[in-house]
Amino acid sequence: MKTQNYQNHRKFYAPHHFIYLPLVIFLQGYGVYKVFGDSDNHLLWILFSIIIFLILYLAVMVRQHYALGLQNRLVRLEFKQRYFEIFNKRSDEVEAKLNFGQIAALRFAYDDEFKILLDKALQERISGDEIKKSVKNWRADEQRI
Repeated sequence: MKTQNYQNHRKFYAPHHFIYLPLVIFLQGYGVYKVFGDSDNHLLWILFSIIIFLILYLAVMVRQHYALGLQNRLVRLEFKQRYFEIFNKRSDEVEAKLNFGQIAALRFAYDDEFKILLDKALQERISGDEIKKSVKNWRADEQRI
C-alpha cells in the first residue's frame, strides 16, 4: 500500500462506488429514456424510474449517513483523547473553538506538528484543508470508513 498523504488520503469502496452506483445510475437513465421512447408502456417505465430513483437515493443517503455520523463521533473522541495525552487537560474549551473540518484535519499530523497546527487553527482560523496541506509528516489514517 502506498504511503498516505494529502493527494491520496480519500478512500473509495469499489463495490459501492464503481459497480452498484454506476449500475443503478445506468438503470435510472435507461428508465428515463424509455419513459420518452416507449409509448406502449409509458406508465410502467415511469414507475420503474421512480423505484430506481428511490433505491439510488436510499443507497446513497443511508450508507453515508450512518458511516459518516459514526466516523465523525470517533474523530471527535480521538481528538479529545489525543489532546488530553499531549496537554494533560480536557479539550472542551479548545474543541468549542474549532469546527469539525479542523478537528478532522489535525488527526493527520504527528504530535509535534499537531501542537503547531492546533495553535495556528486557533489563532489564524485556518481551514481543515489548509491544515492538511500544512502537514509535513503525514500520519496515515488507514482505518477510516
